[in-house]
Amino acid sequence: MGWLLVLLMVLALAAHAQPDTVRVTLEEALARAVVVSPDLLAARAKVSYSDARTDLARASRFLTDFQIETAFAMVPGLTNPNGAPVTELYLDPAVRNDFGSLSLYIQSDLEIIQPVYTFGALRGNVQAAAYGARADRDAAEVMEKDVALRTADLYFGALLATALLALTDDARDVLERAAREVDRLLADGDPEVDEADRYQVLITEQELEARIREVTETRAIALAALSRQLFPDQDVVALPAEARLEPMTFVPRPLTEYQSIALAGHPLLRQARAGLQAREWQMRAARADYYPQIVFGFGASVTGAANRHRQPNPFVSDPFRRSSVRAGFGFRQKLNFAQTRAGVQQAQAQWEEVRHMGAAARQLVLMAVEQTYRELSVAEAGLAAQDSSLAISKEWLRVETINFDFELGSTENLLDAVRANLDLEARYLDAVRRYNAAIVRLQHAAGTLHRDAGTSS
Repeated sequence: MGWLLVLLMVLALAAHAQPDTVRVTLEEALARAVVVSPDLLAARAKVSYSDARTDLARASRFLTDFQIETAFAMVPGLTNPNGAPVTELYLDPAVRNDFGSLSLYIQSDLEIIQPVYTFGALRGNVQAAAYGARADRDAAEVMEKDVALRTADLYFGALLATALLALTDDARDVLERAAREVDRLLADGDPEVDEADRYQVLITEQELEARIREVTETRAIALAALSRQLFPDQDVVALPAEARLEPMTFVPRPLTEYQSIALAGHPLLRQARAGLQAREWQMRAARADYYPQIVFGFGASVTGAANRHRQPNPFVSDPFRRSSVRAGFGFRQKLNFAQTRAGVQQAQAQWEEVRHMGAAARQLVLMAVEQTYRELSVAEAGLAAQDSSLAISKEWLRVETINFDFELGSTENLLDAVRANLDLEARYLDAVRRYNAAIVRLQHAAGTLHRDAGTSS
């Protein structure tokens, strides 16, 4: 029974084991998210499929038909009543099939077709597949930027919630000290303090407790979301490595420079350009069906059965015992021109679709860059304003705290200062989060998010 008790204790400890805690920086969070994201893994699997499709198109340029077919059957033997030589059986009309003497029959046919000139059909298919794979690779990079942006938002959200929770703890300390001082003054019979002051402190404490509960649950949700993003298959809690929520060090470039960077290298535009090239090569391959393909062919056939005999006459042969070889050049021409014309029209329509989508993507990227650039300017101005307001609030709270300690101020003024400071601290932290998020969104719009990750460039 001793081992059973030990086993139960181990199981109980495992059931109450706390999940591992991992602290990550923003750069580490982005780097991990783009590795473990299921969406990205699916996109990369599609890229692997496209690469394999390109390899298939390249391999199809050589020996497009290269196969061997083998068949097995039972065939009858021969009756030779006149004893004719086995090489002259075809000359004796008395020779007949003998179904009472069956034997194994084997037939093998080899066929090889090698295209020589296809008017661009093979090259068009290869190039279309290659550009299609490139477009899928760029699409995966677009998703990578989206995953990085979502991870950054989750990271800043978790950092903000953690900072707000620490802020409420500081406010709680101030209120507890104020409550103790009010109780002391009431006990001493100070005429400047009455029960109304104590009730105001109690009400403010309850308001703060409600806010603490809200911030605690918000932080738990934010940490859970960040942890699911970084460790989808593990029981791990991810925590921001930073102790405080601070504004990023960032020196923005001119708007035109960001737009030039986006036009030159944004993966969405590269995807559009690759997709347009793929459609153009598909169109060329479709047009090639109007023309004949020059091919080289080689074929061989061998049949054999133990109870049959090969006849050497070139005009007479035994179908169950013979061999043949053939080789030469030929033409392949699709004669269903109506279907060919429809295929060409379909390829042209797809090319037009991708061309217009590329133009729309270009305008979308330019607009996104300009919008996020101006949002960053607004967020920077808002952060500066909140920083100034917070400095005033801190000075007010410091003055009221000193006055209260020296019994020169009122409880109401102290509580007003505490409320104002708590509210402005929260607004400032939110302004920092919005400023940092605006930087990341600008980098995302320019297509450089994972590379820059909030750096000063």
